[in-house]
Amino acid sequence: MRRPRSLAGRLFTVQIVLVAAVVTGCAAFAWFSDRSAAEDSARRTVTATAAAVAASPAVRQAAAAADPAHALQPYAEQVRKDTGVDFVTIMSPAGVRWTHPDPARIGERFLGHTGPALHGRTFAETYTGTLGPSVRAVAPVHDDRGRVTALVSAGITVKQISARLSGQVAALLAVAVAALGLGGAGTYLLNARLRRHTHGMNAEELARMHDYHQATLHAVREGLLILDGQGRVALVNDGGRELLGLRGRAVIGRRVRDLRLPPGLTQALLAGESRVDEVHLTDERIVVLNTSPVSSGEHHGTVATLRDHTELQALTGELDSVRGFAEALRSQAHEAANRLHTVVSLIELGRAEEAVGFATAELQLAQALTDRVVDAVAEPVLAALLLGKAAQAGERGVELLLTEDSRLDDGLLPDHLPTRDLVTVLGNLIDNAMDAVAATPRPKITVTMRADGGELLLRVGDCGPGVPPERAEELFHRGVSSKAPGRGLGLALVRQAARRNGGTVELGQAPGGGAEFTVRLPLRLPAGSRA
Repeated sequence: MRRPRSLAGRLFTVQIVLVAAVVTGCAAFAWFSDRSAAEDSARRTVTATAAAVAASPAVRQAAAAADPAHALQPYAEQVRKDTGVDFVTIMSPAGVRWTHPDPARIGERFLGHTGPALHGRTFAETYTGTLGPSVRAVAPVHDDRGRVTALVSAGITVKQISARLSGQVAALLAVAVAALGLGGAGTYLLNARLRRHTHGMNAEELARMHDYHQATLHAVREGLLILDGQGRVALVNDGGRELLGLRGRAVIGRRVRDLRLPPGLTQALLAGESRVDEVHLTDERIVVLNTSPVSSGEHHGTVATLRDHTELQALTGELDSVRGFAEALRSQAHEAANRLHTVVSLIELGRAEEAVGFATAELQLAQALTDRVVDAVAEPVLAALLLGKAAQAGERGVELLLTEDSRLDDGLLPDHLPTRDLVTVLGNLIDNAMDAVAATPRPKITVTMRADGGELLLRVGDCGPGVPPERAEELFHRGVSSKAPGRGLGLALVRQAARRNGGTVELGQAPGGGAEFTVRLPLRLPAGSRA
């Protein structure tokens, strides 16, 4: 099948036709205007000439003579040559010529109308006479008593008018051809540029590409964000709006700095270099960012892709918790085996009472913590988390205590408060606390969980070195940590989970001098919101 012409080719054809039509129309209009102006000019010339001759005293005197032709013929010819008209005919009121450019025509009747002139009025008309079609004027000659004694006709032939127009028409055609050439050259250059930009595709192919482009943008779940060279949003798909919290907002053409995104994410989007698999936190999500600058000698913009890492991060946190539980169980099994060997050895040594006392003491200590957690925390997932963290803490030599005022009754937690978010908050706070007290001589962590005035209060305190007040806000930013480089996501996740559920996170000083994090989450939804 023959491939349809490209869009640029079609536009070139249409533009050439339009330019030719416009130039032709303008040329025709100018020609008709010039012809009309030439005829008007000729009419004014012959009218003025006829009136001037008719008003001449010499003509009046000669009209009353016995042989008017003898005196008037030389005069008429001189006037004709001086004024540039084709003929000056002086005649009797009956229309008999006294003068004519062709002397042989003298004495013949004038060809044309004379009625208005006989009534004393000068008039002009186009009429075909002995010299061919002409524009002529006829004026009356009055004697001293006002009677019409003669008539004067002056005229310019249509042939002479056309000859005068021929020079103007040649210039007009030259201008029209030049305009057509310039218009065609400009159209060709414009369409050559358009052909380069459209890659020679026709209108149907461009329309199909646009449809595919739109369908792809809406179908891809990953976020796509394109910025121009000035840092303005040129394109963002549905996935990008969802991940950046921009759904329902008009963002095309706005600067990315005005979108109120997290500072680190904004800085990464505006950076001139590529970013690969950077993790950033928004108010509700964890996103993995990749950017690639668009440049050809200068920065033209940035293409950014975003992947949702929220669910994966939550699963990773749960996997870490399960791994922690497994490690705790392994440690407990190892400790249980050591205690069992000790009991067996005491029995073999005949110290049965000491063996019973040793076994009972260890059992009572472990059972007491379990009973305390199960009695105070009715939520099974949080209870399991606390027991697992307690085992981890015990393995690391850290004492984890649940305060006496801690209590979460069954049915207290509403449906809109996800257990996964509670695990994220409490698990990360306890992990951070264990890292903070690792270097202290008597490491201890206190955990508080209770309902407080319509809010769920989660508080974790430690006896570590604490946090300087000036660094309190900085700790909640992604990648900021008082521990090893590359860490610092935990507290950012805590704040994100709290904000996602309408809560707050506060950092204070624990009674033992360390850091104390307090999270408050509403147990009732605000009016007008939905779970």
